[in-house]
Amino acid sequence: MVHLAALLPELDVIQSRLIRIPDQVDVPVSQRVIAILDTPELQRLREISQLGLVALVYPGAVHSRFEHSLGVYRLGCLTLRHLLVSNADFAASVSESEQKIFLLAALLHDIGHWPFCHAIEDLRLPEFPKHESLARALICGPNIAEVIHTRWGVDPAEVANLIGATRDRNSYPSVLQNLLSGPVDIDKMDYLQRDSLHAGVPYGRNFDVGRLISSLCVGRDGHSIAITEKGKTAAEMMVFARYVMFSEVYWHHTVRSATSMLQRLIFELRGCCDCTEWLKQSEREFGEQLLALSVHKPHMQEMAQTLFGRQRGLYKQLAQFTLSGSPEIFEAVARRPYAALVHIGERLAEELSRSLPHPLVPADILIDAPPVKLEVQFKVDVRQSHGTEPFVALSKISPVVRSLATEQFDNFVKRIRIFISPKRAGDIKLGETELAEILLAVCQDSP
Repeated sequence: MVHLAALLPELDVIQSRLIRIPDQVDVPVSQRVIAILDTPELQRLREISQLGLVALVYPGAVHSRFEHSLGVYRLGCLTLRHLLVSNADFAASVSESEQKIFLLAALLHDIGHWPFCHAIEDLRLPEFPKHESLARALICGPNIAEVIHTRWGVDPAEVANLIGATRDRNSYPSVLQNLLSGPVDIDKMDYLQRDSLHAGVPYGRNFDVGRLISSLCVGRDGHSIAITEKGKTAAEMMVFARYVMFSEVYWHHTVRSATSMLQRLIFELRGCCDCTEWLKQSEREFGEQLLALSVHKPHMQEMAQTLFGRQRGLYKQLAQFTLSGSPEIFEAVARRPYAALVHIGERLAEELSRSLPHPLVPADILIDAPPVKLEVQFKVDVRQSHGTEPFVALSKISPVVRSLATEQFDNFVKRIRIFISPKRAGDIKLGETELAEILLAVCQDSP
């Protein structure tokens, strides 16, 4: 085990400066951490909200990715300190340089985010790179790279590698990658509690982060993160928190209405300008540009005014379908490429127009469905102090985890929804059963 005096200065509990973030939490920062925080690239995250369109439903959810980055960095310090002090094998296998790289990765893990990044990435359009590749460009760019070289004495490319998980598993302590992005990671620990706090809901704050961190240990393979028995309840509560936050906040039907509108707006306007400029903008600048670009497309202009202006006109939910209730619909629509969803929506608008005196326009109907990319499954082992097996899967001894996390998570928290323009919502008198029949027929005729 490591003696406290041998720890990095960032892991010392007494620091020269503290930054206060909600909820009444102090983040201790060293001078070389401040040097990273002061770069224009990281300061830009003050202008990127953590939850984007969620604020249209939960007005308090306007916290920034800068705040979240500080929260993840703080948890990175706590988890690294715990493992170094409590686990001799971990301390012997992780070098000082690798510890620095991990802390920098925790601080910089969201540096590549642009406005409404996740919603736009789900479209999988060639105009938009993954935010991890943008993160690499920023971390290896002159401003941040110079600070990392001169103040931290490590290679900026290694920080980008850890964030992007691009390095060979056997040549780098992948346990650090698991701490940064895995079933029980510092990113998840922070955003669940922070998003819950700012949204004003209790769901994401009902697990004990301190207890969970103090239970972290190295898994049976030497690469993964596991927990000790004392962290079992905290891990179960985290699984439940994640499940409910997706159900009630991230995939709330009104949030998904706004998200569907944004995605259609991006899909229609992406050819009107150089999309790479959007990657550098604040949310305010991004919204202003979309408002300007939408002027020549009236239906898109209404969407843009709702999302970024002062007009309230979110699309209304016409129907929703779950895996358990409508497996045929789910199989036909879920994880389709976005262009296919646009085509299905336009064909559905055509079919519904057959019984209407005034036909729907193509963009009056939006289809929202689980995207191609899946959420990380919650698979973690528990280190036991008794029994024949030193490690056992948490799902094997926990009915909570077995019920909420061993099946494909997305299939139960994400739904297929049909949204309609608020101006035409009263024109459709069909029930969900009739809509399902029409939607299924449309899907069968669509490539």
